[in-house]
Amino acid sequence: MKLQQTILASFLVIMVLLVAGCASHQGSPATDSQNRKTPVATVPEELVKTSTASLSAIGDVLIHDSVYLDAETESGYDFNPMFEKVKPYLERSDITVANSESIIGGSDIGVSTYPSFNSPYEVGDALKNAGIDVVSMANNHTLDRGEKAVKNAINYWDKIGIAHSGASLSEEDQSQITTLTRNDITFSFLSYTYGTNGIESPAGKSYLVNRLDKENLQKEIAKAKEQSDVVVLSLHFGTEYERMPNAEQKEMAHFAAEQGADIILGHHPHVLQPAEWIETADGRKSFVVYSLGNFLSHQDELYRKIGGILHLTVEKTTDTDSTVISIKEPAFTATYVKNTNLREFEIDLLETVDPEKNKEIQAHMSTWMDDLQFDE
Repeated sequence: MKLQQTILASFLVIMVLLVAGCASHQGSPATDSQNRKTPVATVPEELVKTSTASLSAIGDVLIHDSVYLDAETESGYDFNPMFEKVKPYLERSDITVANSESIIGGSDIGVSTYPSFNSPYEVGDALKNAGIDVVSMANNHTLDRGEKAVKNAINYWDKIGIAHSGASLSEEDQSQITTLTRNDITFSFLSYTYGTNGIESPAGKSYLVNRLDKENLQKEIAKAKEQSDVVVLSLHFGTEYERMPNAEQKEMAHFAAEQGADIILGHHPHVLQPAEWIETADGRKSFVVYSLGNFLSHQDELYRKIGGILHLTVEKTTDTDSTVISIKEPAFTATYVKNTNLREFEIDLLETVDPEKNKEIQAHMSTWMDDLQFDE
């Protein structure tokens, strides 16, 4: 009897389990609907490619007589010691840009200082040695020493392998967009100046310097966008010694960003002016720094001794349908030009020279940005 009861109990347990299993397997319509996943169209991971490249930029390299006299040697000039302390900060980026404010027309035509500058070729050698890859040549001093100095400078930049924009040897040369490619990202470089201190270009030779004009700027940016991923625009504009940009600068920067400029580097005021993001109508974010100040010069007033090194990361994401460029990780390192009795000129970190002034400059440069980092 006990055996029969045990067999019957086991049978009932098995039946309960079978019924529960069937119920669990079949489920309700609502439960099935919740469990089913709708396929989502995605780009296979192997077809998405991301590349990054870093870009740095410095302000005015303006060689006054006290600077080149300090660099003079028995056989020429040596500016290398002046860059020694900041060289590591210039070398670390994939591309570093400088504003060659005083034309390097060479010693053969006579070096000269303000108000009509001409600098030795050795300035170019020092910039090359310090890590500069490209220079802007369009500024109010480009024509100081005439066509000969411009030609000499262009030929020397070519000789030492530094790319340049803003001044040309011919109309054909001017029509070529300067580009550099790093890590599968192609950068184009355009440079323009508001004027040349009243000095006109020789007849028929307007190509010697690029003058700032909205119609031409629009065409050149469009052309550069066809040939590159990132458009880097140097603008020589603004009011000298003013620490904030004027209305014309802001309007021009916003115009350029809307045309497609991704990075806008400002020069001419000889003092630092803040940076900001510009959000364009097509949903991009362009970066502008209104003035990078003096990097090397002998202008005595405090804020004219302070310059800096801008650092940016460019990210390029490509899939089967599109390419997206993002400007990221903006950072700034403030610098200071020191000298002792008009000798021993050198560029040092402002943090090393005056930590409190460095904090003030950090606040100034980030006036309109909460994501600008400071590299010390």
